[in-house]
Amino acid sequence: MAYRAESPEVYYADGDIKLVSDSDIAFLKARASENPRRRARLCMHRDPQAAVHEMLIVHHRETYVRPHRHHGKGESFHVIEGHATVVLFDDDGTVIERIPIGAGENARPFYYRFEGGVPHTLLIESEWLVFHETTKGPFERAHTEPMPWAPEESDPGAVRDYLRSLRESDRVDDKQKA
Repeated sequence: MAYRAESPEVYYADGDIKLVSDSDIAFLKARASENPRRRARLCMHRDPQAAVHEMLIVHHRETYVRPHRHHGKGESFHVIEGHATVVLFDDDGTVIERIPIGAGENARPFYYRFEGGVPHTLLIESEWLVFHETTKGPFERAHTEPMPWAPEESDPGAVRDYLRSLRESDRVDDKQKA
């Protein structure tokens, strides 16, 4: 498949018929390995103004998805490879739910859909998480609100500490359930 680069992280698939194979996933993993945020996506929609956005997205275990919420749009998420936990928060940053997701033999749900408005993030547990995401377009940065209680990507020490605390609180939650 032919790609058009929008940035080192974002590519658009060319042509009217788009077929995705293992070589496309390998391409995305290679691009993600080369960029600081350790992520890459292949957009199947024609451009950022499309009414529906379908993307094949690759995140490395080290990828930080700053907790955020979407205004006026939900998202569907279909895991193709790997596993992670979707963490949902209240408006103050308290974890309200953890949703394990994954592909393959791990017996986790491989698909979820939720409406916008709920702050959320991903804790990636496998080396790579490969997923197909669908959401309403057009893409406008103002429709995504980063949560002020979560560290910015530009502060790697704070990000590392924040992710560690989220993962450790998950283990505490598991012990309390037992």
